[in-house]
Amino acid sequence: MGKSNRITLYIIIAMLLGIAVGFLVHTYAGPDFIKSFATNIKLLSKAFIRLVQMIISPLVFTTLVVGIAKLGDLKTVGRIGGKAILWFITASLASLLIGMVLVNLFQPGAHIDLSQADNEGVKDLLTKNQEFSLEKFVEHIIPKSVFEAMAANEMLQLVVFSIFFGVAAASIGEKTKPLIRALDVASHIILKMVNFVMGFAPFGVFGAIAAVVAAKGLGIFQFYLVYFAYFLLGIAVLWALLIGVGYIILRHRMKGLLRRIGNPLLIAFSTTSSEAVFPKLTEELERFGCKDKIVSFVLPLGYSFNLDGSMMYMTFASLAIAQAYHVPLDLGTQFIMLLVLMLTSKGIAGVPRASLVVVLATCAMFKIPPEGVAIILPIDHFCDMFRSMTNVLGNALATSVVSKWEGELTLETAKAPDTFNNPVAH
Repeated sequence: MGKSNRITLYIIIAMLLGIAVGFLVHTYAGPDFIKSFATNIKLLSKAFIRLVQMIISPLVFTTLVVGIAKLGDLKTVGRIGGKAILWFITASLASLLIGMVLVNLFQPGAHIDLSQADNEGVKDLLTKNQEFSLEKFVEHIIPKSVFEAMAANEMLQLVVFSIFFGVAAASIGEKTKPLIRALDVASHIILKMVNFVMGFAPFGVFGAIAAVVAAKGLGIFQFYLVYFAYFLLGIAVLWALLIGVGYIILRHRMKGLLRRIGNPLLIAFSTTSSEAVFPKLTEELERFGCKDKIVSFVLPLGYSFNLDGSMMYMTFASLAIAQAYHVPLDLGTQFIMLLVLMLTSKGIAGVPRASLVVVLATCAMFKIPPEGVAIILPIDHFCDMFRSMTNVLGNALATSVVSKWEGELTLETAKAPDTFNNPVAH
């Protein structure tokens, strides 16, 4: 059994153990012990996420700068970036529309039990929520300090700085070759660290699953069965659309892509963090045959602009809350909401419960009771598992499709491409 398959098996075992242990604690322990257990066991998950976050900023910076430098000139950067943004916008609009159509068709908000609201949980979200404005939007995109952006794992700000740095380095030419080579070596060292960090993944998965099941119990699905079922239907429709388009463009290679990203999908699902698999996804896409210069440019952009699962959930949740509170929204208003979500959701990858923070702000903007977010909080962890996994699929597909459009999709390799001895193109 290969190392990747062993890790996948261990993660599945950890998920099952987490469910079993969490269920036993929830069933037989007292409230004080349950609270203490959930808090302490979740430290395993937090430790794993922090280990991954530790390497994300340096990995994004080094790979993106090297990728742009290898692309060679501003014209190539603009062409590839344009193709990527076209895919991101199309996929985001499709995801938002799927959520909007399903909510209007099935009215899941009418089935939500308002008595199950998690009012304590929403107070924490309210402290994170800031009213969205053009000023806040610009501040969120442009960093005032690259070191501050790195420290806070502000992916979008780091991408902006890295693009400027990479384009400037490419425009200077030969003089920057030693620096680009050093950053290339650094990126491979960080990718090696990924293998060490992934060894801790099963423990992180066990902690995350055990904590939520111990605190909430499996009975939570009894109150939210209809809401959750229609959300899963939306995810299934979105997956069918993404995979269908993938088959049209990638043909027989689509099966290989799904096989390659199986492990990252599972980790994203069980930890509810698409960010947690960014380093591993980078490695697997290169093994799939995507050129490193495309992966290092498109994938970080995707994590800022192409969160398909989160986009679908935002319209789904916002409109479901409106239905639960009987707030009428005509079709025109819903389309305006869709466009607002399209703008305000960019660059949210590093924000905890980012989708709910955006939903909270959107509800306030459209006169929907913001405290309505409390009614979907108890089920949100389970929804987050599926939307995080969908985000990973969407970004893997976007990177592969852009590689195919550029004629840079090669045959699969057993190992990640070794570029230490390859000269950097300018």
